[in-house]
Amino acid sequence: MPSISKKGALMPESPIRKLVPYAEAAKKSGKTVYHLNIGQPDIKSPVVAMDAVMVHSLKTLAYTQSEGSLEYRTKIANYYHQNDIYVDPSEIIVTTGGSEALYFAFGSIMDVDDEIIIPEPFYANYNGFSTASGVNVVPVISSIDDNFALPPIEEFEKLITPKTKAILICNPGNPTGYLYSKEELLKLKELILKHDLFLIADEVYREFVYDGNVHHSVLSIDGIEQNTIMIDSVSKRYSMCGARIGCLVTKNKEVIQTALKFAQARLSPPTFAQIASEAALRTPQSYFDEVKEEYLKRRNLLITELQKIEGVKVATPKGAFYCIVELPVEDTDDFAKWLLESFEIDNETVMVAPAAGFYSTPGSGKKEVRIAYVIQQEGLKKAVNIIKEGLKVYNG
Repeated sequence: MPSISKKGALMPESPIRKLVPYAEAAKKSGKTVYHLNIGQPDIKSPVVAMDAVMVHSLKTLAYTQSEGSLEYRTKIANYYHQNDIYVDPSEIIVTTGGSEALYFAFGSIMDVDDEIIIPEPFYANYNGFSTASGVNVVPVISSIDDNFALPPIEEFEKLITPKTKAILICNPGNPTGYLYSKEELLKLKELILKHDLFLIADEVYREFVYDGNVHHSVLSIDGIEQNTIMIDSVSKRYSMCGARIGCLVTKNKEVIQTALKFAQARLSPPTFAQIASEAALRTPQSYFDEVKEEYLKRRNLLITELQKIEGVKVATPKGAFYCIVELPVEDTDDFAKWLLESFEIDNETVMVAPAAGFYSTPGSGKKEVRIAYVIQQEGLKKAVNIIKEGLKVYNG
């Protein structure tokens, strides 16, 4: 019988989606399931984006340029200018989601067995992208006790070898909600220049920053223009996860030319999704103000309710819409399955994402879960109560 590839065998399961069969079984049994496991906002997509697809005048659904339409890339560049990020349309490649932008970045700058340093916990699919590219993740550990702050630069430097090609950060962070300060980015600047590395920054949550904090893009840091690659997406900004439109942005012409070859190999990003994404750039600021205010209320409610639970430890997110929570259990994978299979209050239960999948260090995160606060406040409060009461029964 033919065998699957080693790469296929090594591909990790998604901690965000692997419990879906348990959730579906719970729903079939008549339970309501509160989904705190996945970053799918319940916020409505901008009307202007939806209308653009409805009223299009296309006669043929044709390919666009491999790097995305010039009109769309020009408007993306204008959006960045408004955020003090000064790039040219030629420095942008439109991709099928931020995921493809990461694949292109990995493929353009790293060879098989090269290494990339990533502060952990990190977005679970970074493990998958690395495995698919034959690249080795070297984790630098951040801690819930420090609110997942960037580890000391000395800790990064200890891990650098001749195989190290890049450092990858998510800012604001998924799954921690951590926001990197300007000072931290400047320290990373010194490190990547000293060791001639790339700095990849996943900035898809740029709009969602709280408590008067400010987001600083890696592309706004002078002196590292040739070392930086930014990853972006419309998925979270406009609550358009299904559009699957993102982009890779860099001033390094060699990286752009190389990434373009990967883009040509998959022909072009989807046409209708580009139409919607281009229209979404006309979304008024009031939309973001309202969405940000709603997420802030949800975050505050979530943290307040979680802190009431005995034995629970939670880091306060500065951005995005996730947090990592340490629970008084030995294995949150087992607890998450148990919640879906064996526990309910008023025929309702909760789905969370066990956090071990957001680490690459074996054994890490087994007591933690990631919670996405992407549901209404009333449901969020009920969900936390289910976790609270569930812990009593589970541990009892």
